[in-house]
Amino acid sequence: MAQREQFAATEVTPRHPREETAPSGPDCSALAEVVQRMRALSSQWPARDGVAVFNRVYLQVTEEIARHIAAGGFPDRRTAITLDVLFARRYLQAVDATGASARPPACWRPLLQYRGHPGVRPIQFALAGINAHIGHDLALAVIDTCRLLECEPDDVEDEFDRVGDLLTLMEERIREDLMPGPDLLEIADPLTHLVGAWSLDRARDGAWSAARLLWGVRELPGLSREFSGRLDSSVGLVGRCLLTPWS
Repeated sequence: MAQREQFAATEVTPRHPREETAPSGPDCSALAEVVQRMRALSSQWPARDGVAVFNRVYLQVTEEIARHIAAGGFPDRRTAITLDVLFARRYLQAVDATGASARPPACWRPLLQYRGHPGVRPIQFALAGINAHIGHDLALAVIDTCRLLECEPDDVEDEFDRVGDLLTLMEERIREDLMPGPDLLEIADPLTHLVGAWSLDRARDGAWSAARLLWGVRELPGLSREFSGRLDSSVGLVGRCLLTPWS
């Protein structure tokens, strides 16, 4: 009940002018459903499961975004909710594909395949999931949002940046919480080098550039599919490197 009241409170937040004319997208109940789905997944998987590690991280991020939306932290609430919900659904679809014995996107396959490997550390699982979700899914979520709300990428840039800022703060906490302690010094140096080579800021920049490019070629379906496929594969390759076992 408290959670529903929290989301309902956003209705009194002043509306952004674009909200008055944009087509309807997902509402606060859809965002609440995404949060509930992630919580349910957390209860289904062992804590050490690699996807469970990422899911815990992403749940924290999504809850933080929901709190900011409820507090009026996004001037264009409708766009923020739409982007966040469509973004999260791409991760959930990848999980569902695995459960249905379907083939998930290439960007998610390394994490889904190595989720139980004993030589992969929690920080690697978390960053591999963030890499897949930011590097590939975020760009496509921007396109999904623009199509649904009938707007341009430039119209969602503020929401993109605000979500990215929250993700950056969460990444800092992740690195602090999940990096190995003194008892694992024998692997700390190579592991620190590996995870330090990946940058969320660069991934965000790449996602925005990819979104703008995909939007620019949206009337050329063959080229759009080719670029999306190459983006998917390249992000998956980075994910496989991030999941290099250490024991």
